[in-house]
Amino acid sequence: MKKIENSYKKSGVNISLANKLVEHISQLSKKDVKKTNSRSKKDVIGGFGSLFDISNLKIKDPVIVSCTDGVGTKIDLANKFKKFDTIGIDLVAMCVNDLIVQGAKPLFFLDYIAVGKLNLKKTKSILKGIFKGCKISDCKLIGGETAEMPDIYSKDKFDLAGFSVGIVSKKRILDKNNVKKNNIVLAIPSNGIHSNGYSLVRSILKKNKLPKNLKKTILKPTRIYTREILKLSKRKLINSAAHITGGGLIENLLRSIPKNLSLNIDLSKIKIPEIFKWLKSKNISDQEMLKTFNCGVGFCLIVNKYNVKKIKKIFPKNCIPYEIGFISKNINKVKIIKSLKW
Repeated sequence: MKKIENSYKKSGVNISLANKLVEHISQLSKKDVKKTNSRSKKDVIGGFGSLFDISNLKIKDPVIVSCTDGVGTKIDLANKFKKFDTIGIDLVAMCVNDLIVQGAKPLFFLDYIAVGKLNLKKTKSILKGIFKGCKISDCKLIGGETAEMPDIYSKDKFDLAGFSVGIVSKKRILDKNNVKKNNIVLAIPSNGIHSNGYSLVRSILKKNKLPKNLKKTILKPTRIYTREILKLSKRKLINSAAHITGGGLIENLLRSIPKNLSLNIDLSKIKIPEIFKWLKSKNISDQEMLKTFNCGVGFCLIVNKYNVKKIKKIFPKNCIPYEIGFISKNINKVKIIKSLKW
């Protein structure tokens, strides 16, 4: 009886296909280098380590800031709707939006893609989004890892993780200790759900049909705030900032103020997009909505009142910040002035 020869490919890992993907990424990276002329010819994908030339950065007392994140179970809906070209933008956004909270300019990005079975077309589509996200945030994809793991993930399942590094001058770090009494809290609009709360969204979608007018919204990629926030930071117009992600508005804002100060938030001022109104209608309390979703606020700034007009001029018409509260020295850490207006 002839013995069947074992191989890595037969066990479910296709190295030759993975090499084709690496070559594809490398070619995209080389094109990016030619377009931007931002890296040396040595700084391309495919080596054991990823290189990034910082010799041209003229930053006094530089501090490196790093972030890592994923996109949660939004991935499952990307699989369900067979749409993979935007989930990569989400991945970049979740990382770089954290970097800019401290005033850091994103420099480079690395991705980790784990799959049950490598699908070249799907993975290329995901990478297209990652490259686009990097372009929007003015940083570079310089490396990553694609892991094919049969039995750990089923054939069509995958997961994503992103890693981003930025830089900021020590004197320019946005620190919560810069916040003072009577500072204003500005809300910067989200463009949808972004990348938090999708386990609850998916649970609702199992029992409810999504209205046609909201189908494009459900996978809309997370808004990237990099360019506007860095412009404001350069002009010293921000005291502190918060990226509104898991935990919602209040929890993330509390991370951005010192312990001796308090938040006063008027929830009735929040401009709530239709997707959240639809979710709310599925028997979710206000408290749960605020804790799970951004409810229309993707990013917050804490600023001096006299800078508000200057700040608003920096943003495009569909993303102009607006006042939702102020800072005080109240005994209570958080004071909610009014309820959300649905």
